[in-house]
Formats: sequence, C-alpha cells, structure tokens
Amino acid sequence: MALRMTTPRLLTVQAFLEDPAREWYGLELAQQAGLEPGTIYPILVAFENAGWLSSREDDIDPHVEGRPRRRYYLLTAEGSAAAQQWVTAAERRRRGRTVPGKLAW
Repeated sequence: MALRMTTPRLLTVQAFLEDPAREWYGLELAQQAGLEPGTIYPILVAFENAGWLSSREDDIDPHVEGRPRRRYYLLTAEGSAAAQQWVTAAERRRRGRTVPGKLAW
C-alpha cells in the first residue's frame, strides 16, 4: 500500500528510525515526534495497515499497574525500508529548494 508523505507522517518515521528496534507506545511516540496524541494514532493505524508496523498490547493488570494497557508498535523490515526512503526523499527535496532571494534558473 502506497502512503502519501505528510509532515506528521515524516516526523513519525523519523522518531521510529532513531531506534528502529525499539517498541514504542503511542503517547511516547507522539512526544518523541512532537505531535499531539490525536494526530499520532491515525498515523499508526495507517502504517500498521500498510504493513510498516506490527503491534501488540502489553499484558498487564491495569488495576495493579495503575495505568491503562498500552499498545506497542515496532517497525517491520518493510516499514524500516519505506521510512528510510521517505527520509531520503524529504532530504533531497529540502536540498533542492532555492535559496531565498535567488532566482531558480
């Protein structure tokens, strides 16, 4: 599934790429990416549906732990490759922009 690159999605993949083998839970990832929780969860669902992430729910008793269960997300091999491509493409676009005050030709 092809996903459209947006700034929030790019920030999310950059957060994952900081430590690709790490499992992240949603709120933690939102904070790392600098996004609001309401923004991160639809991105995580889209990435998981595209096969870029796998997820699991932690196995705790919320009453004993004093917090709700968390869903942890991990980049898949496909997700890691796609994330690298997105970051590379974004860097290329950023380098290709003209310098303010200079003509493009």
